Amino acid sequence: MKFGPIPTLQAKGSILAHSIVCSGRRLRKGVMLEDAHIEQLSASGITEVTVAQLQENDVHEDQAAAELAKALVPDVRAAGLECTAAFTGRVNLVATGPGIVDLQADRLIALNSIDPMISFATVPNYQQMRKGGLVGTVKIISYAVDAEKLRSACALGSAAIKILPPQLKTASLVVSQNANRNDEKGISAIKTRLDALGITLEKVIATEHEIDPMAKALSSLKSELLLILTSSATSDSNDTAPAAVRAAGGQVERFGIPVDPGNLLFLGRIQSRPVIGFPGCVRSPALNGADWVLSQIACGVSLNENSFAQMAIGGLLKEIPTRPQPRRPKK
Repeated sequence: MKFGPIPTLQAKGSILAHSIVCSGRRLRKGVMLEDAHIEQLSASGITEVTVAQLQENDVHEDQAAAELAKALVPDVRAAGLECTAAFTGRVNLVATGPGIVDLQADRLIALNSIDPMISFATVPNYQQMRKGGLVGTVKIISYAVDAEKLRSACALGSAAIKILPPQLKTASLVVSQNANRNDEKGISAIKTRLDALGITLEKVIATEHEIDPMAKALSSLKSELLLILTSSATSDSNDTAPAAVRAAGGQVERFGIPVDPGNLLFLGRIQSRPVIGFPGCVRSPALNGADWVLSQIACGVSLNENSFAQMAIGGLLKEIPTRPQPRRPKK
């Protein structure tokens, strides 16, 4: 692509690089100059314009953006994404329903390394999305790009991003209570989170904060996902709520995650059903580690030690003003 000023009379078929007001009308940048434009510019006394001139191996920005988006999402239905029409070298990828983003980071980094003029920006991997949420945007920064470089980008980006929809449809919640706490706020916050994932909260059981009644409640539930909210924070893998999971015939796979707020979450199973023991910060609607774990479990992601370790990068989330032990004590 050639870029620079040329005589107006030689600009037919070129792309106008900068918007110009002439004869009281605005010619926007990016327009392909035709005879009528040349006459309009000349009549206004504009003898020179800055343009982009495509060469034999160049692909126009809109065509290039559309081709790259098609490569990234070859099957929109399977990917849970839709692509907007190309405009000014941009195509947006939008979620068609709830779920989490699943992307091939190494391939997308390589794609963005081919040419600074070929870019694809995304939300973080595993970010929870709602219907209509912007997941990524293809942007061809120049007015055209080299066809060979575009082909390389398309190959690297082939089917490299999608939405994982929720796999679990039902959940039940065990809430341990004491005389000083009514947990309607916590129940409401959890229901809102489940609603966003299309999961029905089938049953809520309130129990004393003791192993046996909590274990009995857990054993009675039939939902695909079991949740626990305790009146007293879980402080150890042998504390009351994890012990109740074991007493109900389950196992505790993880206590503690490197996400703050959300450190005191635990994850387990009763038979094949996942059990999430929520930290107290789940009572707030603010983003916390419970959101990350809940959304990934709901969407069928298997979490292991490496999964949790990766959460540490970016895992320092916004402080919740109402949390009982803020990171920095008040002076």
